[in-house]
Amino acid sequence: MPNEPAVRRSEHRPREASRGFWAEAWSRYRRRPIGMLALGFVVFLTAVAVFAPAIAGTKPVICRYKGKLYAPCLGYFNRRWEAPIFTTDKFRGTYPQNLQDKDPQSWAVWPLVFQDPYRRVRENEWPGRSENPSRDEGRPSRLNLFGTDQYGVDIFAKMVHGTTIALLVGFVSMGLAGSIGIIVGALGGYFGGWVDMLTSRITEVVMCVPTLVLILALVAVVEKPTIWKTMAIIGATGWTGIARLTRAEFLRLKESEFVMAARAAGAGPLRIMLRHILPNALAPVLVPITFGIASAILIEGSLSFLGFGPPPPTASWGSILNSARSNLQLWWLVVFPGTGIFLTVLAYNLVGEAIQEVTDPRLREAKK
Repeated sequence: MPNEPAVRRSEHRPREASRGFWAEAWSRYRRRPIGMLALGFVVFLTAVAVFAPAIAGTKPVICRYKGKLYAPCLGYFNRRWEAPIFTTDKFRGTYPQNLQDKDPQSWAVWPLVFQDPYRRVRENEWPGRSENPSRDEGRPSRLNLFGTDQYGVDIFAKMVHGTTIALLVGFVSMGLAGSIGIIVGALGGYFGGWVDMLTSRITEVVMCVPTLVLILALVAVVEKPTIWKTMAIIGATGWTGIARLTRAEFLRLKESEFVMAARAAGAGPLRIMLRHILPNALAPVLVPITFGIASAILIEGSLSFLGFGPPPPTASWGSILNSARSNLQLWWLVVFPGTGIFLTVLAYNLVGEAIQEVTDPRLREAKK
């Protein structure tokens, strides 16, 4: 038969390996332009937060001083990370002239924008540059891209370094909330009975606690409130939706055939929960975590706007908005941080919506 060799060849062709759930979900996600644009903006914000000292600052990114290499810019993340030699030699945060005077052989790589997020740049601090304007004169200009506040502090530098606070609040608080919610929901959904009743009642009690009021109470009671305590409260009260979704997924999946097969093979409860059920229950849980990050950023911005945010000199978008309350004529104090908060929250919400669409088969069918 003339077609027989072709048939035999086709029978021996290797089959293409089927893609997993997450690979298929990512393939569908990439076909959503708005979701990809939002994800790209989130990645951009993350890069800005990580490299903030190299984008805007008055401390060298890296410098050679007295024969050794230093990275003074790390002091923006933690003051203890700034080499003590600069304190000993009395730099007082002013590097350009001091480096040249105290060590003529020194060299430095400077941030892209020579502006400090915590203080006003003084006259001739950078050779030949005038001091930052203040009050009504601090409009956006070539040297101050987003203008300055009432005290002459550059808004662009505060926005760049405020990105670190905004994303840190979102990721840390929802990382804590996600961990608590997944553990509580998994225990209740898998074991059922009195365990499920106990975790459900705890979830209902926490749902009745208003996060904003609890944070304000903490500010009134604690002597030195910090941004970490604020993140802890947001995380400790924001896990209830994640717990209920996780519980529902565990209730559905614990009777599945692959779970029964794992039990028959002798797998213990912990292994079944972590190795078999949890990876298959994560898809719907990621959606409230993504929305929660946006909500946490809004809460932090609201607290800073009301004056209960991270204490000075920490730079945050909400604190810039708060500084505009005393002088509404400084429109740039409202437009730039307000736009930053709006775009960030919108981006996270769009990412969450896209994840929900690509992981929920019912929504995919409704779109057809």
